[in-house]
Order: sequence, then C-alpha cells, then structure tokens
Amino acid sequence: MNKVILMGRLTRDPEVRYTQTNNTLVASFSLAVNRRFTREGDAQTADFINIVAWGKTGEFCSKYFKKGQQVAVIGRIQTRTWEDQSGQKRYTTEVIAEETYFADSKRDPNASANGFDNTFGGDNGTSSGDTSDFEVSSGDDLPF
Repeated sequence: MNKVILMGRLTRDPEVRYTQTNNTLVASFSLAVNRRFTREGDAQTADFINIVAWGKTGEFCSKYFKKGQQVAVIGRIQTRTWEDQSGQKRYTTEVIAEETYFADSKRDPNASANGFDNTFGGDNGTSSGDTSDFEVSSGDDLPF
C-alpha cells in the first residue's frame, strides 16, 4: 500500500506548467512538515516535501494555495529518474497529490501555528478562565 497523508505549510506559491504531449496542467509545490518529536531543548525541525498535483487537483492548488498557508495533502510517493545535461543519472522522490485540503482556521487568519484555534468562550474567541457561571450549589441544581 502506498498512501501518504501530510499537513504542513507551503514554502512557496505553487508553480504551474503544462505537459508537451497533451497540455495537462501540473502544479508543484513544497510543504514544510514539522516533525512530531524533538529532543528536549532542541528547536522544532521540519522536513520539506515536494508535492506534484495533476489536472483538476493541480488547478485547484494553483488557484487557491499560497505561500505560508497550512494545507493537508493525501496522495502517494513516487520516485522518478532522468539524465541531466551532463549525462548524470538523477533521482527524485515526490508525493503525487490525489486530494488536497485547506488546514488553516477560516475564522482567524492569525490562528496558532498548528492551524487550530485553541481558544474558546466569548464572542471574540477568547477565554477569561472564569468558571463562576458553572458553580453548583446542590446536587439537584446541575447546570445541564
């Protein structure tokens, strides 16, 4: 089984090109994906993963994805080889996007770096930490 699920931030706007044979749109971009675990005291590290999206998926990415946006990509890993101008054999591994999604909070463009709005409570999305509204005086007067 070859299935990849990634969530990260675009390191640049998608680059669009068209194939020579049948003029199919191809969008390519790179995602910075934070590593899940770090050693204590170490800075957060990220892997930079190359993504290729074909056809309608590529068109969607080229229209709506911008540098710095957090997105989710579902696809498969693919390796390809070619010869460069000097005759050297080159290899690359990339993710072929089959599904792409927005992962940033739509409500708040200044949401936390992990893409989730971790606040709750009042109308402006802030939390005061005040729990006085939830006081229970007796077992029969439950607030729910």
